[in-house]
Order: sequence, then structure tokens, then C-alpha cells
Amino acid sequence: MLVVGASHSGGDIAYEAGLAGHPTVLSGQIHGEVPFDIERRPAHVVFPVMYFLAKHVLTLRTPLGRKLRPEIRRHGGPLIRVKRADLTRAGVELAAARTAGVRDGRPVLEDGRVVEAANVVWCTGFRQDFSWIDLPVIGDDGWPLETRGVVPSSPGLYFAGLAFQYAFASMLVGGAGRDAEYVVRHLSARAAADRSPERVLKTA
Repeated sequence: MLVVGASHSGGDIAYEAGLAGHPTVLSGQIHGEVPFDIERRPAHVVFPVMYFLAKHVLTLRTPLGRKLRPEIRRHGGPLIRVKRADLTRAGVELAAARTAGVRDGRPVLEDGRVVEAANVVWCTGFRQDFSWIDLPVIGDDGWPLETRGVVPSSPGLYFAGLAFQYAFASMLVGGAGRDAEYVVRHLSARAAADRSPERVLKTA
């Protein structure tokens, strides 16, 4: 079996396949791992601290958050439940080369290796596509030119649900909710301004 994508989902699937006795190759670069076992008691103490950091420290307000944002947006997340050592113990082969194509019906890695795999599991996440937005609001990095979801150059255009929209926690339910609340407050304030008597008289 070939599992494509070495973030937490790919790592979990490769681990389970390896434990079940299936020869498994995990293709892709691993970008770190959570340095503790999330299923043990210490995690109950550590996780609230990590969530606080993700929501209140690693934000666009702090130098560390601003430095981390492009890195987070560039690739997949770290291994969470399983670690490199767990994968190795389960018999999973770690191939840092990405899966790049197909040759004679077999997957081919970037280094030219052809993987003999009867099954391929894709765990590569997704890539956002903004090509349908016919406005000059996308930066050179492929991400919208927005501030907390508000697009200054195009009043009335908003974004919600972006990775690291304001904080590392933006990709979590609690963080996405805060981002959406900020966008709604801004939208409501703009709508109220448009309904103001001064605005109505000016445009009448």
C-alpha cells in the first residue's frame, strides 16, 4: 500500500495499515510531530496550554505569529497521534520523496522510484482555488490580500475559514468562530453605515 501525504491523517492511516500487516510506504515530507502522546493523561494538561498559545499568542499581532503564518500555509501539519518511531515500529517505510506521477500503472516518486502498490490512499488535503474571483485581490503567494477576512481594496468582499486567517487556531472550530464573528461585526457595521441618514441623503 502507498499512502500519499505525510501529515497527521496520512500518518494515522499508514500506521493502522502497518499494524494490520500490510507492507506500507508513506510518501511525503514529515513536518514535525506533537512531542507528547495525546492519548495519555499529561495531554489533558498540555492541550489547554497549547490551545491558548494557538488562539492568543500565535496571531498576526505577534512577531512569532506573523513569522509562522507563511510556513503554516505552505505545507501540511505535523504528526499528531502517531510519531515517526510509531510508524517505524509498525513496519511503515518512510519515503520523503513526494508522489509525482504514474508509470505503467504504478505510482512514481519524485526520486524516480516506482512503488509496487496494489492500493493508493491519497491524504494530500486540499488546495484553495480563488481563480473564480475576478478581482485583483490575490497575492503572489496565492492567498487573498485580506486583513482578518476583510478585503480593504474591495469593500463588501470578505473571507472566512482561511488557514491562519488571524491565528494558528483559525483552522480549529474555536478559532474559525472568532474569525467569522469579526467578519460579521465588520459587515454589520458597514451595512449600518450604508443605512445612516447622512449616507442616504448623500446618495439620493
